Amino acid sequence: MATLSEDQIADRLAATEWERDGEMIGRDFKFADFREAMAFVNRVAEVAEEMNHHPDILVHGWNRVRLTATTHSAGGLTENDFELAGRVDGLV
Repeated sequence: MATLSEDQIADRLAATEWERDGEMIGRDFKFADFREAMAFVNRVAEVAEEMNHHPDILVHGWNRVRLTATTHSAGGLTENDFELAGRVDGLV
């Protein structure tokens, strides 16, 4: 899978809450409590397994989750990363 150009990345990020983080995109989520944060992580895991495209997941504090995504095999950002981001946005 081909990596996206800087312009393509900027276009895809423009209307989202995701941000560029080097060769990754990332987004922070805040939940009411730990249980809600973990339920979200489990929903993300289901989507990631369906897509066979797995983000890095950081659970921190007691109610915060940070997701980052990149396509390691391609060496940068691809359409898969933005498809994953869109599907995750639908889980919130």
